[in-house]
Amino acid sequence: MSAPKRFSKTSKPEGKNTQTSPANTPADKVNKVRLETIYEDRVGQRLDNYLLGQLKGAPKSLIYRIVRKGEVRVNKGRTKPDYKLCAGDLVRIPPVKLPAANTPAPVGESLRQLLQSAILYESDGLMIINKPSGLAVHGGSGVNLGLIESLRQIYPQYRFLELVHRLDRDTSGCIMVAKKRSTLRSIHQLLRQNGGIEKVYHALVVGGWPRSCKQVNAPLLRIALASGERMVKADGEGKRSITRYRILQEFGDLTLVQAKPVTGRTHQIRVHCQHMGHPIIGDDKYGLPEINKQQYKNGLKRLFLHAAELQLVDPTTEKSIVVKAPYDQQIAHFLQQLQTR
Repeated sequence: MSAPKRFSKTSKPEGKNTQTSPANTPADKVNKVRLETIYEDRVGQRLDNYLLGQLKGAPKSLIYRIVRKGEVRVNKGRTKPDYKLCAGDLVRIPPVKLPAANTPAPVGESLRQLLQSAILYESDGLMIINKPSGLAVHGGSGVNLGLIESLRQIYPQYRFLELVHRLDRDTSGCIMVAKKRSTLRSIHQLLRQNGGIEKVYHALVVGGWPRSCKQVNAPLLRIALASGERMVKADGEGKRSITRYRILQEFGDLTLVQAKPVTGRTHQIRVHCQHMGHPIIGDDKYGLPEINKQQYKNGLKRLFLHAAELQLVDPTTEKSIVVKAPYDQQIAHFLQQLQTR
């Protein structure tokens, strides 16, 4: 099958280009033909992945069917699901029935102000935010409004906003959001390179962290409990996982450590701390309930794990950046109490 022909500027489009975004598409049904122009931020994306983003909630089987039947056209020509989009392509998206989707809750004014003030760094392609503890990075699993959904509401002028990586809901600190698909691809390449991006975390752990322990090399395995809860444990059958540690400050029965993950496994720092016998304070999944309860009374009511710093080359500017996230009021005050006790 030949590649779809390019849409000529002098050709007459087969209908009005509505520029409809997924956020503006009715959740239960898309009952009109849509003609979407491909801009720079979508260049190189596969057609099937693009359609999955445009037709929120559509199963992959539906996407492949409408492409195979020729209902989806690129520049008026039939194409294949793995076709890579080019700048200026005109994509015809047919009317399809979609399952009802949960509409994100509107962003409240307090959250809007919090996130706007939490922007630590911004360029044409990248935004780095000091994510507050307790805010999920995206909606789902009972969470109707996450960080990325909130940002899309706050900044509707950005056609593309996607998470570069994730942080646990209760972890605070630096998180990257791409404003261009090219930036997303470039940073993902950096993340796959050894030393391409340096992430620095701060964690307050139980007990005195051993001074001889500079690195934890313990494979991690994801498991599902009988209750259905998903956990991670140190297990020889798991994936290679390495975290480097350094003591920042000692408080007798507690230690503030710096953790630099070499690999990027789910819950890696939390489980490696538990594996060493020094779980993180406030960790309700891998921590010690009695100690957590005591520190809760002392004023710490969250997981003390903070993504404190990011070091990378911003693909947009090609300049090296070091971005640091200050502690929130709760953990800053808690540390101050520990220093004066």
